[in-house]
This record gives sequence, C-alpha cells and structure tokens, in this order.
Amino acid sequence: MNIKLDENLGDIRISSRLKFAGHDVATVRQQGLTSAPDKELIEVCRQEERCLVTLDRGFGNRIQYRPQDYAGIVLIRLPQNASFSDRIKAIDVLILALEEADVNGKLWVVQDGTVQEYRSIESKDVL
Repeated sequence: MNIKLDENLGDIRISSRLKFAGHDVATVRQQGLTSAPDKELIEVCRQEERCLVTLDRGFGNRIQYRPQDYAGIVLIRLPQNASFSDRIKAIDVLILALEEADVNGKLWVVQDGTVQEYRSIESKDVL
C-alpha cells in the first residue's frame, strides 16, 4: 500500500514501522507539504495514489472528501492526552487491518483497537 503520513503522524518510528510491514511510505514533512491546506494535501494524495493516514478529523467529512475519490483515508482517533505508545498501538491496528482488507475508496477510522469502515455519502442521501 502507498501511504502518506500527515504531519501529525510523520514520526520516523511510525514511518519505519509501516515500511517494515511492507508499505511504501511518504510523509508530508518529507515532501514539503507541512501546513498545506487540506484540499491541497488530499489532492496530492489522489495524484500519487496514496492513502492518507492522519489525526485530522476534518478528513472524516465524507461529503467534502468522498472516500471513493481517493486511495483511502485513514483517520486515527486517539484518546485525549495520548502518549506515543497510543500512536504506535493505533498504527499496529492499521497494519493488521491492511493485511486483511483494502482501504482503497474507503474511510477507515481507527479507534480503541478497532477499525470502522465508511464509504462515500452520495449527494442524494444528504438532505
């Protein structure tokens, strides 16, 4: 899987963990996209066919960021005052999920040791 780690997850230890699991990982920092607007970042991910892995809850908006338009969006939700260990645990849950399923065209929310999968909301479904 081609993955882009958002700046809030771009730690070398997280990146290395994903690479060790066989994923191609690029980070927002490495590509000079730090502080880029969300729309610019997700467009880069779309062009590169990379799944965005982020803590930014804004990417969970399935109307604004339709999962079917991207190689996947993974939103990691951590507890308040999360430790680095909490981040590693969430990444390990993601790694296991990627071994079992394809995130392409979907939104995954990783939280409390589980992965919830969401698909796009069609405009006809929105009132």
